[in-house]
Amino acid sequence: MTIKNVAILSPGEMGAATGKAFQDSGFNIITALEGRSTITCRRAADAGFRDCGSITAVLAEADIVFSILPPGDALAQAEIIAAEMKETGLAPLYFDCNAVSPETASKIGAVIEGAGADYIDGGIVGNPPGASVPTRFFVSGSGAEKMNIFDGCGIEVKQCGVTAGTASAIKMCYAGITKGTSALHAAVLMAAEKLNVSEELHNELIYSQADIYKRMEAMTPALPAVSDRYIGEMEEIAKTLRTIAMPPGFHQGAADLYRLMTKSPFAAEIRETVDKNRTMRQTITGCAAVIGKKEVAE
Repeated sequence: MTIKNVAILSPGEMGAATGKAFQDSGFNIITALEGRSTITCRRAADAGFRDCGSITAVLAEADIVFSILPPGDALAQAEIIAAEMKETGLAPLYFDCNAVSPETASKIGAVIEGAGADYIDGGIVGNPPGASVPTRFFVSGSGAEKMNIFDGCGIEVKQCGVTAGTASAIKMCYAGITKGTSALHAAVLMAAEKLNVSEELHNELIYSQADIYKRMEAMTPALPAVSDRYIGEMEEIAKTLRTIAMPPGFHQGAADLYRLMTKSPFAAEIRETVDKNRTMRQTITGCAAVIGKKEVAE
């Protein structure tokens, strides 16, 4: 199978950077921007995407469809794509890259395969392509080897075997540590604000946990900007743990923490517009200020 035309749905931060990296490697990058936001359309244009308009037009041209979007939307998008596939008979290879549980990945695979298309399970680890370290794309499923064509195109393809869901399991475990830890840090720092012991806590962390403190300083200011996307991811991690009889409560709590952050004064930011001058402590103070407010409780 020759892969030349790559559809990316949708060109958010990760999707746009992935498309740009693939275009630089000689692939044709297409998408469907019908009904999309101004920000998404601008990202797509800046990354060199060609807008086909509709999903049907995309399926008519694509050799492969990459699904890259918030995890809470992954299954619904697969159902929309599958319906179009059934109606038109157009069924290109479908690669779901979203941060979903193996259980959700299985549902997505069943939907896509039921429409007559081949399905590959995936999980993305790392920053968007373009950084000094390649973004890792973990892939699994019977057709996963087809993804090797993209290895070295701004990404590193990590083969995880023929069982779909394996790549998603890796992503769940990895994000459970990284984004889960960020949620834990933010939650306890906000608690210290409410308990009026923040000064003492920060001084002790600087003294005895300098490396952890540096990570918090680096990561926390951007959390409100991505919190809406992280909610679904934490819920998928909780679902993953529940299916193997592990306690899911920690990551369900992390989802609640990120949900709280969507009510903060900084929630209107996106990653590109995060205030680079705002410190970790200012971020935590602003987020802690909304705790207990009526709209948060609701």
